[in-house]
Amino acid sequence: MIDLDAISALKSEGAALIQSAGDAAALDQHRIALLGKKGRLTLLLKDLKSVAPDRRRETGAALNEVKEHLEQLFAARQRELARKDAALRLAGEWIDVTLPASALCPSFSPGSIHPLSRVQRELERIFTGLGFQVVDGPEVESEYYNFEALNVPATHPARDMQDTIWTTGGALLRTQTSAMQVRALEQLKPPLRIVAPGRCFRYERIDATHEHTFYQMEGMMVDRVVTVGHLIYFMKTLLREIFGFRPTIRLRPGYFPFVEPGFELDIWFQGRWLELLPCGLVHPRVLEYGGIDPKEWQGFAFGLGLSRLVMSRYQIDDIRHLQGCDLRFLKQFS
Repeated sequence: MIDLDAISALKSEGAALIQSAGDAAALDQHRIALLGKKGRLTLLLKDLKSVAPDRRRETGAALNEVKEHLEQLFAARQRELARKDAALRLAGEWIDVTLPASALCPSFSPGSIHPLSRVQRELERIFTGLGFQVVDGPEVESEYYNFEALNVPATHPARDMQDTIWTTGGALLRTQTSAMQVRALEQLKPPLRIVAPGRCFRYERIDATHEHTFYQMEGMMVDRVVTVGHLIYFMKTLLREIFGFRPTIRLRPGYFPFVEPGFELDIWFQGRWLELLPCGLVHPRVLEYGGIDPKEWQGFAFGLGLSRLVMSRYQIDDIRHLQGCDLRFLKQFS
């Protein structure tokens, strides 16, 4: 038989059980025991039909009041336990960020800037000091910017060594940072001076001097009057800053579809001529692809092999070290 005293006792007992729950699992067990499908309060509500009609209204109201009260207590205790859990977790994960790394991890070994990043940042500093702007572009490039806009149509033999890593969507991993030339002409408009460092990709037979992934820095200057003399001046300034001495250079004729005339720039280094970068005056067709009138504007461009420059500067004899994860190699630059 359901009476008001039993209901009041259940209310007090239920409140005590809820408050005694020490974690979320215990609290859920109490909820099921009281308010679940076969819970004590649920069974009383189902048995309400056995109460005399003249007492049914009062008894039902009392049971519903207890149910609402217990549900509120459950929600409040659940929030309280969640806050406690969060505080305990925070206390366990807390660290003093002002401490040195060696205090937090005795085996900590400080890292260093990768030689590629070191030289790239140095080059960016040099060129920005010469009035150049550092720009960036996509590594997954369209055929148009990687080839066609550089005066390399689909049937051009110069594609043979670069027409390599394609995606299923018809794009390709850029084979040279020269792809930034027309993008820069479209976006910035002359007069302009830009350098565009970044990764390039080609399907290569990997050995000590060839990698499928390597780094370049494209450079371009466009103005009313630009000559080979301007190109030589900037290249000599760059190499003097990088190597720390006034370099001896030579220009050899070289064919590249996007410059005319084109050159191979070599530097006298450690008793021999070292091929360093291709360069030349920007081909009029490339200027036209960029929406620039070649009768009013001229330019020079160069493609500096960052990987090759790093190898020369630090006397690294195998390009694979630059892409590897050998800590014995990397720690030399700390």
